[in-house]
Amino acid sequence: MTGNAKEDFSWSRFYSCRKEIRKAYPSVYNLKIKKKILDVIVEELKEGNKILDVGAYNRDLNKKIIDKFPLVTYKTMDIDKAQPHNYYSLDEISESFDIIILSEVIEHLEFNEGISMLQKLFDLLNIGGKIIVSTPNIHHPNRYWWDHDHKTPYRYDEMGGLLLAAGFRIEKMFRTYNDQVFRRLFRMYVAIHLHRYLDIDFAKSIIVVAVKK
Repeated sequence: MTGNAKEDFSWSRFYSCRKEIRKAYPSVYNLKIKKKILDVIVEELKEGNKILDVGAYNRDLNKKIIDKFPLVTYKTMDIDKAQPHNYYSLDEISESFDIIILSEVIEHLEFNEGISMLQKLFDLLNIGGKIIVSTPNIHHPNRYWWDHDHKTPYRYDEMGGLLLAAGFRIEKMFRTYNDQVFRRLFRMYVAIHLHRYLDIDFAKSIIVVAVKK
């Protein structure tokens, strides 16, 4: 699934992209489970990659990534100037990256701001570079509402559709869920049928891996 970059946002294009996502993943339950976003990041990384972590907060991913890939370059952007970051605005950035991480950020923006951010991040990626986006799963009964300053909820097909519309090719989509072993297995293999019937998911977040072609 590949989108077209550098076009003005079109609602009809967006709806078409959502349909493409639903064709590949008819339901949120078709998205495979990962325990956490770090698992997905590690799968996509290679030694020597340049990483930009957008909305990096306290840079806690830095050590986790460097421990596994000591030769990567990890840089951060966040608007919080109380924390040390390489950049405090996307407009400051003039270099390009192999991997961009946008974890639990886009829901804090208005819809149009989210579109603008994805377009800017597209420009900051090298050809063949990947963006890893996570956002709260709105099929979870309260995940989106945990944070009072969330502004825009996204269904899995909306998040994938926005990335397609921004010009990315969708490679993979996941849901994240981690718990005690028994509870995890029970929900994933026994209670899943009830969850599907009620359309209430136990997975807390949606992750999309997309590539710039």
